[in-house]
Amino acid sequence: MSRFLLPVFFALAVLPSVSGAAESNSPYYLNPGDRIAISVWGEDKLKEEVSVLPDGSITFPLAGKIDVQGLDSTAVEEKLAARLEKFIPDPQVSVVITGTEGNLVYVQGKVLKPGTVPMSRALTVLQALSLSGGLDKFADKDEIKVVRSKGGTQQILPVRYGDLMSGRDMSTNIQLQAGDTLVVP
Repeated sequence: MSRFLLPVFFALAVLPSVSGAAESNSPYYLNPGDRIAISVWGEDKLKEEVSVLPDGSITFPLAGKIDVQGLDSTAVEEKLAARLEKFIPDPQVSVVITGTEGNLVYVQGKVLKPGTVPMSRALTVLQALSLSGGLDKFADKDEIKVVRSKGGTQQILPVRYGDLMSGRDMSTNIQLQAGDTLVVP
């Protein structure tokens, strides 16, 4: 491959795709650490900003504890309204996401800046590595992996860094999800 084409392949791998632009209209799913503002129309005392707790729940007056992790704001509105119907006829609940601090991925190992990477938009493996300053000179490029928790178990997703950088195969430039850990040994 020409050394002039390599930067083009890298740019294509790191820049969001056209289909990725459409994803910005997809709903945001709540994670522990996120903040939401909740209000009930006509009920001044039922207005509050809450954080999603580490167990994925929130607590709201009259509704009690509600699991919201993995739900979008519309689903939370529906869940809250169902709980509040016992006390308020036809409650009109509004949920606004005010903070996405729970939308993080973790990069650890042999990168220049290990730590958390906030996901303000869709993020791939190459983008997360770039935000972490890139690999250090001792990194084992053949053993990079994404650790993802799913349903109480952990998945290991291998990353073929050499293929990504050469542009041969971009299939392991994985779209990261909140809570993923990118491990660079």
